[in-house]
Amino acid sequence: MTTRASSRASFQKFWELAGAVSIRTKILGIVLALVLLLGGGVTLQVRAALTDTLTQQLREHSMSLASDLAGRSTDSLLINDLYDLSVLLHETQANNPDVRYAFILDKQGQVVAHTFPNGFPANLDRANTVAPDAHHHTVALATDEGTIWDTAVPIFEGKAGTARLGLSEQRMRATVNAITAQLLLTTVIVSVLGIAAATFLTWLLTRPIRQLVQVTEAVRQGDYSPRVGRWANDELGKLADAFNTMTADLDTAKAERLERERMRLYYLKQIIAAQEEERKRVARELHDETGQALASLMVGLRNAEQAATPEETRRRLVDLRAVTSNTLEDVRRLALELRPSVLDDLGLAVALRRYVQDYAAHFKTDVDLQISGLDERRLSPEIETAVYRIVQEALTNVLDFGKKSAD
Repeated sequence: MTTRASSRASFQKFWELAGAVSIRTKILGIVLALVLLLGGGVTLQVRAALTDTLTQQLREHSMSLASDLAGRSTDSLLINDLYDLSVLLHETQANNPDVRYAFILDKQGQVVAHTFPNGFPANLDRANTVAPDAHHHTVALATDEGTIWDTAVPIFEGKAGTARLGLSEQRMRATVNAITAQLLLTTVIVSVLGIAAATFLTWLLTRPIRQLVQVTEAVRQGDYSPRVGRWANDELGKLADAFNTMTADLDTAKAERLERERMRLYYLKQIIAAQEEERKRVARELHDETGQALASLMVGLRNAEQAATPEETRRRLVDLRAVTSNTLEDVRRLALELRPSVLDDLGLAVALRRYVQDYAAHFKTDVDLQISGLDERRLSPEIETAVYRIVQEALTNVLDFGKKSAD
């Protein structure tokens, strides 16, 4: 459990570090890692396979040369022609650059001919032996200049002696190192080309992304006018089109929202102005009509008190009752205009019809009212009140305009 938690924490830490690196660095790192991994893996595999193949060929070549040397030296060894054996050994070494030495042993194991100019090395004759009935025997000898493949081949089934030949793998190692260097150089060249291609790719990928980030920041600040350029017809191009469509929709929604806000403020001002005009009109009617009616009522009451006969008193009381009735009717009409109860009880359509009917009867004016779609449904109380006030203010403005025209 602790190991799993530690692994999870390590992965989380690695992921946080990788997430903090830019996209360009990630792409370059991935491309470079893949190129190096592929180049290094191919180089190691080719080097190992080439080394095994050339080593096997070198061993076979050593066996072939030693067998040839054994066959060609049989007659000279039987007749004890040491000069001919020496010439044969030096020719074999001269014709094969990989041959480091060659020598012949007689049947007693004594060296009778060799190619060493400074004397035969000690114990070299005992480093490799071959059975008389064997075809050959090859061993690897470690020397200062590298590994020597020493092959011993019996001469005349071992009855005449043994031919020994040492083949160096130095040239083979040089060939392997040269091929390895070429592979490494190829890996470096491919890495450079890969980095260049990755840099160009990251430029293609990150440039629209950076522009998208800039436009996104502008959108976050409320500016919907910038647009992302379409670079290609790939996923980034489709993303740019989708983002531009989104910003265009947001810009349109912002304009519509501002227009609705402007209209709301406009209608709010109109409603407030209508309410103020309505208050002024009500105050004016209270002052002009109801105030005068109440004043007349007070004067009539005082006159009734001063009447000389009951008949005159009764007549004046009848006049006062008519004044009082008219005053009550005006007050009721003003109350209905301030807040008609029918608007809350029966709805906007009925309230408008009744208001228009009362308006036409009171001001002796013909009004044509047409209502569509409101008989079967109710609007919100705020909207019904606003529409009612707008119609009320419109008719009031018509009346004021008519009075001004008459004047």
